[in-house]
Amino acid sequence: MSVDGRSLERVLLTAEVTDFLTLEADLLDERRYEEWLDLLADDFRYAVPLRMNVPYDDVERRENTRDGSEVCWFDEDKETVRLRVAQLATGKHWAEEPVSRVSHLVTNVRLATDVLPEVDVSCRFLVYRNRVADETDFLVGRRRDRLRRTGAGGWQVVERRLLIDQSVLTAKNLSVFV
Repeated sequence: MSVDGRSLERVLLTAEVTDFLTLEADLLDERRYEEWLDLLADDFRYAVPLRMNVPYDDVERRENTRDGSEVCWFDEDKETVRLRVAQLATGKHWAEEPVSRVSHLVTNVRLATDVLPEVDVSCRFLVYRNRVADETDFLVGRRRDRLRRTGAGGWQVVERRLLIDQSVLTAKNLSVFV
């Protein structure tokens, strides 16, 4: 079996992107939020639309709310995310006292586009959170990221759109980043 140069480049790029997403998950799990903020581009956008249970014929049109024009769980820019991180850093965040133990799993990483300096990435996520004695939450879904290669050879997240599989969230709050 022969492998052409373009296919090999795509495999290597996918591995590089997967490594970046794994590093990002580690930073979040270790509560290294300031370092994580450095992975976000200045023009970063973070959207988590609501998911709705709709008849089959309306799925394409109405299953997810639209970013920027309808209610979302989150529709934020980098500055808003920075303020959330600053609030967590005070140690006086009611939803994180005591702090949660969180594990981010990122899998099924696939390049949707690979025209550098930006790539569009599709992946699946599972975020497990446990706090106090008996609060356990799972967030599961699909993520679409746009990543930009930086001048230093690293990556930054330009855009993140999450589709959480649950239409009704059972978590008491959404104080974790996904």
